[in-house]
Amino acid sequence: MAASAGLFTSSIGKKYLMGITGLAWSLFVLMHMAANLLIFVSPKAYNAYSHVLISNPFIYVAEAGLVLLLLIHVYNAIKLTLENRAARGERAFLTTSGAKGVSSASKTMAAQGSLILVFTILHLITFKYGTVYMASYDGVVMRDLHRLVLEVFQSPGYVGWYVVALVALGFHLSHGFQSSFQSLGLNHPRYTPAIKKIGLFYAVIVAAGFIAQPVYVFLVHKQ
Repeated sequence: MAASAGLFTSSIGKKYLMGITGLAWSLFVLMHMAANLLIFVSPKAYNAYSHVLISNPFIYVAEAGLVLLLLIHVYNAIKLTLENRAARGERAFLTTSGAKGVSSASKTMAAQGSLILVFTILHLITFKYGTVYMASYDGVVMRDLHRLVLEVFQSPGYVGWYVVALVALGFHLSHGFQSSFQSLGLNHPRYTPAIKKIGLFYAVIVAAGFIAQPVYVFLVHKQ
């Protein structure tokens, strides 16, 4: 038991946790993005999907699990960043170039993560805990999230903020996807290039899918 605890408090253990929690959240955001695309189908489809989710008693367990994974991810990210800076000393402020240079995405992961965390909190306040409208379909009364989305994305300021945050998420996912596999020890010259390409493709799809919703609402559903 002590050995197990020691593993997860070591640098290697923290990297494992970063990789596992990062991949888990990567899967979640992909599913969330796909659900958002229901706005292109109909208000009923959009609201019905949300209603099925929030009506499931296990939703609270799933939400608690996601919050726990996020806290573990953020905590270990902060710890590893501080440990790396302490280990490098003044070299933390130097950059390298060439093949061994650190990419811009890598160097700004902490800033990206902070922005995404703020965005996530504000996103929950705006939509999960935002104004409650109700709608009825086939005799079933449910929350009208579609109406709230149309209302919120009328603001050009909010749409602009949303797009900026999702671009940051795209960069974070692209680098984080590759880093997660590396943290889990799955780093090899033979398949690392493929992982990088898959990560980039995945990040572009997720970011574009999320951004499509506010842009579509703002341009098409003028009120």
